[in-house]
Amino acid sequence: MPAVLRLALGNVSRCVRDYSVYFVTLAFATCLLYSFNAANDYLLAMPLSEGQLEVIHKARDITGAFSVFVVLVFGVLVAYASRFIVRRRSRELATYSLLGMPALKVAALLAAEGVLVGALALACGIALGAAASPAFGSVAALVFGVPWRLAWSFSPEMALMTCGWFAIIEGVAIALSAAYVLRRPLVELIGHDRAPERLALSGRRASLAQAALAALLLGVVWGSCLLMPGLFVLTILPMGWAAYVATSIVFRLVAAWVPKLVRRGERYWEGTCAFTLRQLEGRVSTSCQALSCTCVLLACAVCMICAGLAFSLGQRAAGGGELGSMADASLAPIGYVGILYGESFLVAAAAVLALQQLSQAADGARAFETLGAIGMDGREARGSVRAQVGASFALPAAVAVVHDLVGITLVRGLARGVPDETFLAIAVCSLAGTLALLALFYVLCERECCRLLLGPRGARS
Repeated sequence: MPAVLRLALGNVSRCVRDYSVYFVTLAFATCLLYSFNAANDYLLAMPLSEGQLEVIHKARDITGAFSVFVVLVFGVLVAYASRFIVRRRSRELATYSLLGMPALKVAALLAAEGVLVGALALACGIALGAAASPAFGSVAALVFGVPWRLAWSFSPEMALMTCGWFAIIEGVAIALSAAYVLRRPLVELIGHDRAPERLALSGRRASLAQAALAALLLGVVWGSCLLMPGLFVLTILPMGWAAYVATSIVFRLVAAWVPKLVRRGERYWEGTCAFTLRQLEGRVSTSCQALSCTCVLLACAVCMICAGLAFSLGQRAAGGGELGSMADASLAPIGYVGILYGESFLVAAAAVLALQQLSQAADGARAFETLGAIGMDGREARGSVRAQVGASFALPAAVAVVHDLVGITLVRGLARGVPDETFLAIAVCSLAGTLALLALFYVLCERECCRLLLGPRGARS
């Protein structure tokens, strides 16, 4: 066995904590990518009438056209997870170079580790998708109004397609990670995991220009949602990108100005406020990127799920449960796509937040250890952890709700056949369910960060 492969196997088994987050992210993303395309095969295995088969075939055409968006979300997840791994292991990779390993072999080592973890995650993700086929099939059966029965299905064609997309995306991510390591000098790699980040263009004039740009972009996106919904639907990709850019600018402005306001107050010197603020500022650049991505994914998830339920259950309730009218209008396939997209975006948002929080917790372990040595008690330490994790959850959730208020208005205009009380119930359930899931995830993430920083006793307190 080549030395690089032996070393890669040892590193993967040794760095279980780092690679577990990476592995779970890839596995769940692969599961969603496979299940999104294979759920129609599960439905076709059920006893369906001719009208129901017509709806299913329309759904196959629509999901095939929209599967490229799921691939894009998958690519974002893989890229972010790969960056997390490189940052966590930059010091170790630099040490290999200091010991005499050529740069190309260091890149080959990183690539071998990525291939090993990626191959295992691919197999587990497809297996999980096949095992969960009754659950995904039940969602589709609910949307289409067809009878459901407990059964498992596996689509070799969709599994091969998933493997192809996975190989392309993972290959690009590995190549970018290797190029990143090769371009960086050793001094930068050694201190990369501890070096504090700085926001570029954070001066007063630059901030005012960014605020004007954010207001302009949000005005275009929200204005088209409310006044020209047809234009928004036709240009949904550039509109989504504009919303992401504007949200990222908003978070950058908050990160630049809120610490200045906090430092002017008297509470800045109380307890661990100064330490907590410094910890948040230390990863300000990557945090803004992660929170912006999370915010847009959450907003899209709520709107997609709301639209999916409105175009399926809402329309069926308004039409007395007749499937034929739904087939004529192709509403069931649209509802199916919306719900599956919403689920995909929710998982993507959760994965991005998990990587960002666990990365910050691992990087801040030495700072918490130092403060504990000079007298910081456990209650203050837990309060600092909760404040850091809470800020990372509350800010994207709050901005996502603002986006959703506009987006749900757009969905209401498109789903005019749904009664007001039915649509209101769907919208409230979609938003409340997403926020409840986010709150549950906050509790789990906060406990895990306390465990990493304060030990098992800190997680239980």
